[in-house]
Amino acid sequence: MERTYEEALARLSSLQSNLAVTSLFSKPSPAPTPSSSSSAASKPATEDLNALAIPEMLAWLRRANITPRDLAGLKCIHVAGTKGKGSVCAFLTAILTHPAVRPRAGRVGTYTSPHLVSVRERIQLEGEPISRELFARYFFEVWDAFTASARAELALSSSSSSSSEELQGPATKPFYFRFLTILALHAFLREGVASAVVECGIGGEYDATNVLPAEAVTASVVAQLGIDHVGMLGGTLPEIAWHKAGVCKEGRRCFTRSLEGGDGEEVMRVLRRRAAEKGAELVEVDDAAVLRWGGVRSLEAGSLEGEFQKFNQALAVGAAREHLRVLENSSEPLGPTADSWLRDLPPGFAEGLQSARLRGRCETHVQGDVTWLIDGAHTAESLEEVARWFVSKREMLSISRWVLVFNQQERDAAKMLHGLVQSINRLSGGKSKNVFSHAIFTRNDLQRRTDGEPEVDLSVQRAAADAMRVVSPDTEISVADHVGEAVERVTALDEDARQDGGRGGVLATGSLHLVGALLRTLEPGTELRL
Repeated sequence: MERTYEEALARLSSLQSNLAVTSLFSKPSPAPTPSSSSSAASKPATEDLNALAIPEMLAWLRRANITPRDLAGLKCIHVAGTKGKGSVCAFLTAILTHPAVRPRAGRVGTYTSPHLVSVRERIQLEGEPISRELFARYFFEVWDAFTASARAELALSSSSSSSSEELQGPATKPFYFRFLTILALHAFLREGVASAVVECGIGGEYDATNVLPAEAVTASVVAQLGIDHVGMLGGTLPEIAWHKAGVCKEGRRCFTRSLEGGDGEEVMRVLRRRAAEKGAELVEVDDAAVLRWGGVRSLEAGSLEGEFQKFNQALAVGAAREHLRVLENSSEPLGPTADSWLRDLPPGFAEGLQSARLRGRCETHVQGDVTWLIDGAHTAESLEEVARWFVSKREMLSISRWVLVFNQQERDAAKMLHGLVQSINRLSGGKSKNVFSHAIFTRNDLQRRTDGEPEVDLSVQRAAADAMRVVSPDTEISVADHVGEAVERVTALDEDARQDGGRGGVLATGSLHLVGALLRTLEPGTELRL
């Protein structure tokens, strides 16, 4: 077997996908209701598929020769949340890798998901994707460990039906996300990482990343909550909060944005109760303090944009300060209020916040004469923020013709699209009912199907197109079966705009998978540069 990066990718793609795993959850998991007693809230039903997640993950770690004692040597900031967690991780990484902070933080590793262009984006060392060489080396170390463990277990059993090929194949390996989580932890241990930023995949309590023992966690974050992954996490914000609060660890601080009114008050009660159960301190960052602080703005190209980012910045500042305090075993208190620890930032913090980057989130990409506004928002709440960002950018840019490129393959695309367009119209003050001259609804596929392949299913795209005709009747609408076709249509529309003496702009949103395919189309060969 060749030990190349390409072979590692081929073997990784043979593992059971995350979608195949999440599809097992056909109805919401029975997370405790807000009215449940404390003891009941701590004991999920035994039939819940979620309850098997951590024991199984611990077993896989043992097979990879990683022990809880090994993990205790890592010092991690654990980040959960429905939206904003990727931005929080980007801000944390930028702070900890800043030259003024690095001597205090040591070598920094970051584990996030999903990736947009290259799987190596998920595992970063010092703020950069792990190299192809290191990815391949550590991939096969983990792969071989699983194979050897399976062979040893088979030798101890009475069964001898498995062939050598089966033992070396995907059948003896965990599914995709678990494998990558173990690979990231293995890489961090091998690379001597002193500070790790670890993002949850789905939820928190039963997420694969929650195998981190309390000794390995210096601080945790619960970023903004929203309705997502209902089958695994529940269909209400309090239910989802129960899962996200799983990142709370005994004796550690967990930072979250304070919520008020409606579900917000119930969410806070759940988070407080869960933190108390786990012996953690919940640090509630109130909006008023963040607004008084104002956040840190950056005018650099590629920096994280959006007014809402100040709230993610505040969570990152609190968690980073606490992380360094724990690392240095300092008895100096964090400060009684967010005002106190946001007011005077330590050296390097502001510069780190300014330099933070996260592809596919509020990203402005200029190619030729076309300005692309790109965001992978995939929930109704996130699309509301995209609407705010788009309206602010639209007022700043001299764009004569706007095109919408949209897809959402797994959720109610029509409903989400309706909310996005209505939000844009509302935030624009109702000045224009026809914000987009054209709208293109595309699948996430990179390329056109080849001859002989079956017709692709465009029912989702057609449903979204029908919804657009209702909410924006003057917009010209088309459906594309791959992202390349959508980009070609945008290019043609831009040529028309230039002939009329104008410029073209695009808002592309609805899915991180769409954004990943779009960036790979706009920047062919990006993987070679990562």
